[in-house]
Amino acid sequence: MKILITGANSFIGKNLKAELINRKFTDILEINDCDNTELLKKYIDQSDFIFHLLTLYKSDNEYDFHHINVDITKIIVDLIGSNQKSLLLLSSTQSGNNSMYGQSKLHAEEIVKNWRDITGNSAYIFNLANEFGKWCPPNLNSVVATFCSKIANALDIKINCFSAPLRLMYIDDIIDSFISVFDKANKELYQEISPVYEIAVGELAEIIQSFEQMRKESNIPNMENGMIKKLYSTYLSYLPSNLLSTPLISHYDIRGSFTEVFHFGGMGQISINISKSGITKGNHWHHTKNEKFVVVSGSGIIRLRKVGESEIREYQVNGNRIEVIDIPPGYTHNITNTGNTDMITIMWANENFNPMKSDTYIEEV
Repeated sequence: MKILITGANSFIGKNLKAELINRKFTDILEINDCDNTELLKKYIDQSDFIFHLLTLYKSDNEYDFHHINVDITKIIVDLIGSNQKSLLLLSSTQSGNNSMYGQSKLHAEEIVKNWRDITGNSAYIFNLANEFGKWCPPNLNSVVATFCSKIANALDIKINCFSAPLRLMYIDDIIDSFISVFDKANKELYQEISPVYEIAVGELAEIIQSFEQMRKESNIPNMENGMIKKLYSTYLSYLPSNLLSTPLISHYDIRGSFTEVFHFGGMGQISINISKSGITKGNHWHHTKNEKFVVVSGSGIIRLRKVGESEIREYQVNGNRIEVIDIPPGYTHNITNTGNTDMITIMWANENFNPMKSDTYIEEV
């Protein structure tokens, strides 16, 4: 299949092209200057499927909206004519409102619908709103992009109405929906994006503002929440490239070091423990806290004994054989570096460390 993308340098265009390439589509043509009708005709003649993404979002001139959003759409369907090709039109939930932009998008939809009815060709219209994700330009038509860019660069944001509702659409979901129309059974003119996230402007701002503090404290947001997961990914993509490093606090002594790396809220924390050769750490137990140890470099022994009993269980661990050792509650335990080099252990605990309530009780294994 040969594919043409108009507006290929746009936010959605760049993401679409990247994913088509990921999915092994190799015949992709792209055009951004659709006023070059000679080139446009050449590309349309060579294409089986046209993604018409070229859109003007902002202008003070009604002619600009009509030319970009309406006239070029009409030129495209006229160039296709009755040739068997499929067309996808990027439209907006603002289509049909009283704005110049909304009226131009409605007119473009009508052009595509009429062409489809006359020729019998496949056509698809997507009405999008508040698209967000990597590469989305701020200060244009995406409040998420604007908030992320300003907050990531320590700039103030302005909110006129905190309770104003928003419907958000994530770029990966949009692209998946676009590509899904290649399915020959998909014949509906108007297509839906799923999921759509609903949130108030003020709440959106608070969530994005919380991400920077989370980074400073090595906290990871709740990734089980689909909207939070996608907003966090988007926010990170706006960080200045010289601010991607977050210093951590490591605790050093003659035995080695211990560094808390990630906190997962209700999902516990991950730490890195480095032990010098011959050093034993631990010799304590917990009521409720449980841990998982993974030695990734060096070699050692993990010993466990159930409190009140005498039997000791030993596990030989080695960075050349990655495995997880569970440390259950009620077991006193230690870990000894038996090698000649530093032993590095990744440790997960089911709760963040709280020095006021450590749930840690000294007892030799």
